[in-house]
Amino acid sequence: MTDGRLVDLDEAASRALIHPDRLSELLADLGNAPVAVPVLAVVLVYVTWRYRRTGTDHWWQPAAAAAVLMALVPALIVPLKELTDRPGTPAVPPATGYYPSGHTATAVVAYGAAALLLLPWLRTALARRTALVLCAALNLGVAFGLVRRGYHWPLDVVASWCLGTVLMTLLWLFLSRSSRRTSAGTPSSSSGPS
Repeated sequence: MTDGRLVDLDEAASRALIHPDRLSELLADLGNAPVAVPVLAVVLVYVTWRYRRTGTDHWWQPAAAAAVLMALVPALIVPLKELTDRPGTPAVPPATGYYPSGHTATAVVAYGAAALLLLPWLRTALARRTALVLCAALNLGVAFGLVRRGYHWPLDVVASWCLGTVLMTLLWLFLSRSSRRTSAGTPSSSSGPS
């Protein structure tokens, strides 16, 4: 992945967007595992507690599914980085293995899974919309920070968004299926998932 029209466009976009500053660094840091994974962990504990407290069958499954997806991120990203062996932007020290972006994939899965897990517990449409908008804003912020700072080419970020979309779709399908399978004794819509 070192030649071609798409790579040329990617590099031109990067040259136009790159402008390292403190804000872009802070936004990029939101995709670090030590930042994003603890956010997901707090949500995992919260939703597990809520499901357990309401007596839901298989109360542990939603959190376990999200945790498995989070663990899959490095297992998928690292081999892809080695396979593509793409060099970094001129703003980073000479190296390879920048495609796809691990920070972007971490952010998409951590913040996306957190939002999907919280949605059934949020009582109002406004609260649900706010959670989704916050998730999107965090992910856009991470992407902007990574490209603006020069840590990644734009296509590195787009590739991770594509991978993240697949993983979040799988989680959404699993959560939808498991909510349909729950027994009649599950909580009402006023107290949680139905």
